Amino acid sequence: MSASASMFAQSFFHGTRADLKTGDLIVVGYQSNFTSTRRLSWVYFSGTLDAAIWGAELAAGSGPERIYVVEPTGPIEDDPNLTDKKFPGNPTLSYRSREPLRVIAEVTKWQGHTPERLQQMKDGLARLQAEGKAEIID
Repeated sequence: MSASASMFAQSFFHGTRADLKTGDLIVVGYQSNFTSTRRLSWVYFSGTLDAAIWGAELAAGSGPERIYVVEPTGPIEDDPNLTDKKFPGNPTLSYRSREPLRVIAEVTKWQGHTPERLQQMKDGLARLQAEGKAEIID
């Protein structure tokens, strides 16, 4: 590698409805956006903006949808809820950590999914819930 070359770090994103500021920590102990299970012992995030958009669009609550650029403060691992169940090889770059995520910035310009696509996702999640298959591996 030449002396003028630079390395680029992987960006990570977290979609939510929480109103956070730069430097805030996203910590474990909140319910999933996708099921009404117990409080989670992991924080979830993604290396793709699309997965974070889904998180924001499906997040519980009535606040505005938000996407944050985050920095893990400890070890991370592939999210087994997606990588083992739906997307072998982790193409969605979905991760989780027991350590907090630090908010680095907010992504303010992003395009959400179409209303039809969002409804398809919500219908699919409701079907999984009704079938008892909405279990989160926590």
